[in-house]
Amino acid sequence: MHHSHHQSFMKPKKIVLISFLAACLLTGCREKQPTNVIIAPKPVAEKPQGPQRMEETNQKATVAWIGKNYTIEVKRAPADSLPKVKDESGKVYYDNLIRVRVTREDGSEFFNRVFSKRSFNDCLDDNSRQNGALLGIVFVEAQGDNLVFGASVGSPDALSDEYIPMVLTITRMGDVAIRKDTELDSARHDGSADEEGV
Repeated sequence: MHHSHHQSFMKPKKIVLISFLAACLLTGCREKQPTNVIIAPKPVAEKPQGPQRMEETNQKATVAWIGKNYTIEVKRAPADSLPKVKDESGKVYYDNLIRVRVTREDGSEFFNRVFSKRSFNDCLDDNSRQNGALLGIVFVEAQGDNLVFGASVGSPDALSDEYIPMVLTITRMGDVAIRKDTELDSARHDGSADEEGV
């Protein structure tokens, strides 16, 4: 009598244990699933991801200019403080800030300024003002009294070729001038008849 009572006391414990293990196995499987979702080629599944960041870039060059050597450093970094931008598919990105710093041979600073998309406002159309990101500023050459840079604002999608090319010059006085890069267009029209009206 006492013995059977003892057995029925054991059984519920065992059942509890088994169902606990089963539950563990089930949730174990469930936790593995998200890794499959990431491997799956459909990125649509993982939509709530927040804005994308374009990678940080850093260009450094030493150049002989007006009889001296200068070091030019251009750093691009995503900025949380700026209004977000969108690519053609509506994906949201952080816009970038780009610091251009020019130092003399003795290490003293000749020029140091942070550029944002708004620095180029005069050259942009409404779409790039609204949705474009500051994609890059790249040192091109020292030309007479000027340091010449290429700059672009456009779609934040790295695979897109939607952008507005511009020329940024820094004079020996440290003044900045920005204009649209029309040379690119005219060069394109000169030699290539197969290019339809751009």
